[in-house]
Amino acid sequence: MSQEQTPGSNRQNWAERAQTAASGLVGTIAGIAPHVLHHVAPIAGAAFLTGTTGSIVFGAAGFVLTIPMLLRLRRRFHTWLAPAIALVLFVSAFTFSTLVIGPAISGGDDGEPQAEEPLDPHGH
Repeated sequence: MSQEQTPGSNRQNWAERAQTAASGLVGTIAGIAPHVLHHVAPIAGAAFLTGTTGSIVFGAAGFVLTIPMLLRLRRRFHTWLAPAIALVLFVSAFTFSTLVIGPAISGGDDGEPQAEEPLDPHGH
């Protein structure tokens, strides 16, 4: 049997899909933003965007960008437990990325400046 649809239901379904897509887009941007902004370091200054200051700035930015998602989880599940679990996962992932992955891919943070590799005369 087919369901009867009211004239406005298609618009409502479209609006719900658009809202869900927009929410997903915001979540994607919020997740990618700290990584992309990390590459601004050569322009804005490595001293500000790396180390403790950069971690605090990007951690705070990540938290602020997750507030709409946390509120939506609260409304959906009618409890603060779901947003709390999501926040613990965010903090865990951010901490792991900051303390383990970051130093592993940057060669560690021993306080000594990295020597630049000489350029190949052939441009390779």
